[in-house]
Amino acid sequence: VQLVESGGGLVQAGGSLKLSCAASGSSFTINAMGWYRQAPGLQRELVAGISRGGIIKYSGSVKGRFTISRDNAKNAVYLQMNSLQPEDTAVYYCNAGRMSGDNYYSLGYWGQGTQVTVSS
Repeated sequence: VQLVESGGGLVQAGGSLKLSCAASGSSFTINAMGWYRQAPGLQRELVAGISRGGIIKYSGSVKGRFTISRDNAKNAVYLQMNSLQPEDTAVYYCNAGRMSGDNYYSLGYWGQGTQVTVSS
């Protein structure tokens, strides 16, 4: 599975960005897709995941500000990020995974990452 992200950049606090990710290269149906992020010196953390059927998992720090969505026909996933804060600054990674109940688990397929920088 190849995952290609786009849409990162520099934005002021309170601004918005939308990330996109397209999956290709595999014949199996991707059950769930998600977004992780990694800030300098910190572990990679789940931001949000979404199943093919629309079950969604958000981390507590982004709930109410970020919205994940997907287009199953295109094997694409999107992350609309609003009310961005400096603490959202990180490299954001697209991921292919699976949902179990309302929990998201990575299958170990990653995009190359896209930088999101929020200035104060």
